[in-house]
Amino acid sequence: MLRAQVAKKTELGRQAKKIMDQGGLVSDEIMIGMIKSELENNSECKSGFILDGFPRTVAQAERLDAMLKARQQSLKHAVELRIDDELLVSRITGRLVHPASGRSYHKIFNPPQKSMTDDITGEPLIQRADDNEATLKKRLATYHDQTAPVISYYQKTNIWRGIDASQEPGAVWKNILGVFEKGGNGNIPASGSLLQKIGLQK
Repeated sequence: MLRAQVAKKTELGRQAKKIMDQGGLVSDEIMIGMIKSELENNSECKSGFILDGFPRTVAQAERLDAMLKARQQSLKHAVELRIDDELLVSRITGRLVHPASGRSYHKIFNPPQKSMTDDITGEPLIQRADDNEATLKKRLATYHDQTAPVISYYQKTNIWRGIDASQEPGAVWKNILGVFEKGGNGNIPASGSLLQKIGLQK
């Protein structure tokens, strides 16, 4: 939702981009406003939605719950991707993106066939302005100070699940999907409709 608002260059999106490029956290007011707007206007949200990287503070979690409660909705799962700081920095600083499709590559772990070029369209890849070591280390410091307490907040409501994000991407993705399967314990069941629908399980 945040990236979509930035891409559309809405007023909230422009405000958010300026803050993101400086390595700061987008304000609660902007984020809750974006989410509320998407829920009200985006028909794809009717069947469910995923918030990536939000909430980042307990105050945001509380405001999000209040906004959803007013809409007679609630969160079903809170997933934490757990990974060592240094490994995370090395992964993200090498990330390359195809803007039109959102396809991602990595300079080391998943390089494109031709340098800085999308394998499918041949169009240029970009590195996001905020995918640099200085910005990431600032964000990590903020995370440990402000975001880590959110884990305890959701553990109390029994919707939190931790995923080992140091695994290879396919394993991480399957474990995330396993959270959304019946039971929601992070384990992949023997047969899962969601996994089958997207072709990750035969």
